[in-house]
Amino acid sequence: MQAGPTDADEAARIEAGRLLFAQACTFMRGVASLDALPEPALPEIAFAGRSNVGKSSLINALTGRTTLARTSNTPGRTQQLNFFELGGRLVLVDLPGYGYAKAARPAVAAWTRTLRAYLAGRTVLKRLCLLIDARHGLKANDTEMMEMLDAAAVVYQIVLTKADQLGAEDLRSREAGIAAVLTSHPAAYPHIVATSARQGSGLAGLRAELATLAAPAPIR
Repeated sequence: MQAGPTDADEAARIEAGRLLFAQACTFMRGVASLDALPEPALPEIAFAGRSNVGKSSLINALTGRTTLARTSNTPGRTQQLNFFELGGRLVLVDLPGYGYAKAARPAVAAWTRTLRAYLAGRTVLKRLCLLIDARHGLKANDTEMMEMLDAAAVVYQIVLTKADQLGAEDLRSREAGIAAVLTSHPAAYPHIVATSARQGSGLAGLRAELATLAAPAPIR
């Protein structure tokens, strides 16, 4: 029988994630159409979720910055795909928020076309973190996004945000309910991560998971 990971193994994973996300993280470009995409040189991790779910706050918290990704109380502010290079080993992609109906329909249609094309054709996209507000759980447009990702065969992982605003029992119940739903979605990665950008909970584990998808560190 193969032994499972030890405490030492887990500590090494956490440290690898910490070191990667402590590296310089720089804005590359914002993209509104596919012809402006950067060359697919490094593995990419995309972040998607409903408008105001806390994507920018999570990216800032993961990288230890405060203004790397813009945060706003106005839903729908991120209207393009924003690319950030992390330590020369990974690219983080902040995708447009979905589920906000106030934006003009032609703009929403354009974002949707660009997003679908990016998801279906980006060979360096290793995983999409699908952010879900822990207080509210899955909504209809989250399910639509999951179905689109299933169809595009893009591996996605549920990341709960604002988990500090639920009690422990309610959070466990939320995770169990979502886990049951994921069993019918073939592209879903089974491990759910509960995070709080404000308190920092769950961030070390998420960094560790995402670090395993990065390009190897250069040999010194």
